[in-house]
Amino acid sequence: MVHAFDSLQAELCGARTDQGKGGTVLRLCFTAEDLLQVTFADEPAPMVELTVAIAALQRSDPLFTLWRQRTLHALPRSTRPLLELVPATAKGPLFLDPLSRGFDDGLDQVLSAPTPFIRTELRRVHAAGRRPLPWTRLLADRDREAWQILEHAVRSTHAGILTPSWDRIRAGFDAERAWRVQLLAGQGIRATLASLAPGARWLGTTLEFDSTDDVEITLNGLGITLLPSVFWTGRPLVGRYDQSTFLLYPAVTPLPLLDDPTTNALAALLGRTRATILEQLTRPRTTTDLARQLDLAKSSVSEHTKALRAAHLTTAHRDGKTVWHSCTPMGLGLLTGSAGSTKS
Repeated sequence: MVHAFDSLQAELCGARTDQGKGGTVLRLCFTAEDLLQVTFADEPAPMVELTVAIAALQRSDPLFTLWRQRTLHALPRSTRPLLELVPATAKGPLFLDPLSRGFDDGLDQVLSAPTPFIRTELRRVHAAGRRPLPWTRLLADRDREAWQILEHAVRSTHAGILTPSWDRIRAGFDAERAWRVQLLAGQGIRATLASLAPGARWLGTTLEFDSTDDVEITLNGLGITLLPSVFWTGRPLVGRYDQSTFLLYPAVTPLPLLDDPTTNALAALLGRTRATILEQLTRPRTTTDLARQLDLAKSSVSEHTKALRAAHLTTAHRDGKTVWHSCTPMGLGLLTGSAGSTKS
């Protein structure tokens, strides 16, 4: 089992669910030992990314609209079973997304998942409102044909979604990881963890994220591994693999905004438009200035500058009806580092 998305199956993560405590938040309770054991995943987890991509196909995130239309049009009918199993919340059966280093290893883990675990997960998914279909019922009985349908769906979806985009996925993951390591070196572990999602905050040694449910997870000195996803734009999702806890969070730049990995490192991290905006903000500029300079709509500029502020790369202040944007020291440092890397 890999991760209990959001508050899903909190007891599987050693979590305590508290309803009615005055807010729906995910609480991660750290000790000093836990903070010393925060690590970054070395590479994307193919099966996790596959599951989250299936969820992205069903979400209404405007950033993914064109990608969603193109992908759904191109996917063969053999991929439909995964859309029937995994909802937009990504709270599908946990046996579908083991944390593996490669696709083949991950698929082997899916196909060899323990039968009691499979049955428990299918009951949970169906109880959450996913209508049970005849072939999914047969999965619980280890019906050979049903499992062949699932295997074919996983292979087809991997070939249709992940394989064509893997270089971009990997480049986005690597750029995100490098950015967080730089943030860790410059601002420390607490600021790094709080930067993973808008509105995240520390209350003592407890980190809170806005969530759809109220859940508290005690890490018990085992630390946590950070796993960014270029397909996920929702709230951080948490879970456990063996004895390790993982936090899946949205990468700064989602897949549709990732450029070809042969472009410079800054564009790989932020996307070409955001990188260009950041470069423009070495001196203060207004939203109107940026829109005119880059030939963009003001609403588009506002969305990009909002994302850059959330990443602590820019700041904004209002002067009457005018909003001025400029780089933070961190943003300037990122620009300097990117410039150095492109010359080498």
